[in-house]
Amino acid sequence: MRTTRTGLPQAAFAVALLVSVVVLFLPASGVPTAPPGTDKAVHLLVFAALAVAGRWAGLPHLPLGAGLAVYALGSELVQGLTPLGRSMSLADVVADIAGILLGLLAWAALSRRAR
Repeated sequence: MRTTRTGLPQAAFAVALLVSVVVLFLPASGVPTAPPGTDKAVHLLVFAALAVAGRWAGLPHLPLGAGLAVYALGSELVQGLTPLGRSMSLADVVADIAGILLGLLAWAALSRRAR
């Protein structure tokens, strides 16, 4: 899929990053209550959106995927080791990685279809 020179893809990636920062680093007191498992779906969708937006912005898939994986792990460490009142979760990292893979695969499928 071709990107345009309007800056829209880069802006979309920047917005996706900002949303992820809010979602991942909101103190526990600000996290809404939800049914069990909802947080895993949110993690998956956030990282899928980051992967799709990153590819749309023209970032190569391997560096993007690796960078997002490091971000996923780092976000869990920050949640668990800072006074945010949140906890580290391997299940969240797994959901993040699944989201990254889903986003990269979705972009590849859309790119093939557009050709």
